[in-house]
Amino acid sequence: MPRITFNAYDGVIYEVNAPLGQSMLQAALSEHVPGIDADCGGRCSCATCHVIVNDEWFPAVGPASEQEASMLRLTPEHGPHSRLACQVRLDERLDGVIVRVPEFQM
Repeated sequence: MPRITFNAYDGVIYEVNAPLGQSMLQAALSEHVPGIDADCGGRCSCATCHVIVNDEWFPAVGPASEQEASMLRLTPEHGPHSRLACQVRLDERLDGVIVRVPEFQM
């Protein structure tokens, strides 16, 4: 069961354990991580589940698809390590992954 650390914009840290194959979004919603809105329900069409992957974890998470990248460009704090949590599937390689939740979602 991968463990994800969500660093919320207010400095509070949320550690969440989630089943393999679940999306990072589902894991955040199940534990009520603030700042993850998921207005579209996880369909990669709203960018309200934007997270910024810690530098050391980005190679394991990988880059966004072109569709995801186009949504991320609409977010105020997007950067090279931005991802939509709805598009990140959890596997063994992501056990311990650290992400930051920006203050503002799209």
